[in-house]
Amino acid sequence: MNSEKRIRVFLVDDDALYLKSLEIEFHQSGSFDIETYPTGEECIKNLNHDPAIIILDYHLDGIEKSAMNGIETLDKIKASFPDLPVIMLSSQDKIEVAIDCMHHKAFDYVVKSETAFLRIEKAIRTIQDMSKLQMQVQWYMDRM
Repeated sequence: MNSEKRIRVFLVDDDALYLKSLEIEFHQSGSFDIETYPTGEECIKNLNHDPAIIILDYHLDGIEKSAMNGIETLDKIKASFPDLPVIMLSSQDKIEVAIDCMHHKAFDYVVKSETAFLRIEKAIRTIQDMSKLQMQVQWYMDRM
């Protein structure tokens, strides 16, 4: 991924240690511009920074009980930016949680684990591939 243009990614998680470790992994890969936020509210306030992808924790009310949770944040993002890909991240491995996220228009659901970063990277590559394909199709459609 290093040969391609840098991708602006928002990381949103109220677990400061996990957030920092994920940020470090992204920085080590060298192809991302990262912005981190501890709450959904902070993420929403900064959407004008034009992220290409958002990695969003499912539970965001662990520290601040009145904070929006991940699904509420996802819904607000999708209301304003329906095409912005959001990858949900959670320590829960329940299928019901993953299905709930997908019903709310998440692009993917990744369980926090030692392989989470690899799964996120794979989802980002898929998002990039889909975007390129959509641009190619649009190019051909414009010429018809």
